[in-house]
Amino acid sequence: MSAGFLYHTALIAALAATALPARELRAQDVAATQDSPGPEMEKAVDAAQRQLRQTFTNLAFADFAPAPVKGPIFQAVAGGRMLYFAPESEHLLFAAVYDKNGVNLTALAQDASARKRLAAIDPQSALVIGPRDAPKVIEFTDPDCPYCRALDRFWAAKAAEGKVVQRHIYFMSAIHPQAAAKAEHILCSPDPVVAFSALYQGVEPTELLKCPAGARKVTEDANTGRKVGVSGTPTLFIEGRQISGFQQGELEEYLAGHASASLAGP
Repeated sequence: MSAGFLYHTALIAALAATALPARELRAQDVAATQDSPGPEMEKAVDAAQRQLRQTFTNLAFADFAPAPVKGPIFQAVAGGRMLYFAPESEHLLFAAVYDKNGVNLTALAQDASARKRLAAIDPQSALVIGPRDAPKVIEFTDPDCPYCRALDRFWAAKAAEGKVVQRHIYFMSAIHPQAAAKAEHILCSPDPVVAFSALYQGVEPTELLKCPAGARKVTEDANTGRKVGVSGTPTLFIEGRQISGFQQGELEEYLAGHASASLAGP
């Protein structure tokens, strides 16, 4: 990790992030840092403030002061989200880090991590819903998740508009008590796609079907979800990018892009 990257991470995190200390900061520690910084710190603050103005010329800011974060900063992915850790001051930072050209380095790092983790997914094991030539979406879902059902309704509405995707379905079953049994019911049905649609539309079966292959697939899907870092449902992977939750705006933008490409032709 370069010194320049660490500098910009600390700078933007101090300005734009929500810092959550791993230990409680004492009021006198903050006061000592901000109210009586000392001549060397004052010089450092002045230099940093000048560099901020020169590097990010369009950024208006106020109350420039040292942040409680100290030492080198490292990045990690948790639940598909990039976070930053400062071990010296024991802080976690949830931030978007930009370089001086306005490039979102956090988004790039998250996408690279998602593409790497996608290698753990066996595409042959998915329950596939949608035509073969449609844009592919990998979807981790839960039959009892209300946002997953809302997402299913969204896909249906978009399909009615001619914006169809091919969904590669994997079930997560640790959140709701009946999720595993309902996922197994879908997989054991004579027509899993029809059973999926019915359940997600709120039609509760009178009896949940069971079969060894379905139970095995539910377990395999849960293991796959853990390997790729899925912590909630729905979680989507679209063109190597992870989308956590039902983010309708992002999905509308994705579908609009594909519609534009289709209209443009080869």
